[in-house]
Amino acid sequence: MSFAEVLNELPMLTLSQRQLLIRRTLDLDEPSLSPIEEALVKKRLAAHHRNPQSSVPLETMKSRLRSQFKK
Repeated sequence: MSFAEVLNELPMLTLSQRQLLIRRTLDLDEPSLSPIEEALVKKRLAAHHRNPQSSVPLETMKSRLRSQFKK
């Protein structure tokens, strides 16, 4: 299948199929996490699940970063 044919087929995929395609494509370009990195992610996620209020909403973080880097 040519690249053009692949592009033409994309609109016919379901949302979950497109999301899977994106994840698999990104996996090709990014190395897997090391066991130490994976353990750190799991540790931080577990801490977040224990205390969900410890997180900051995305829009709040974007606003903070924008104001910090406008200076």
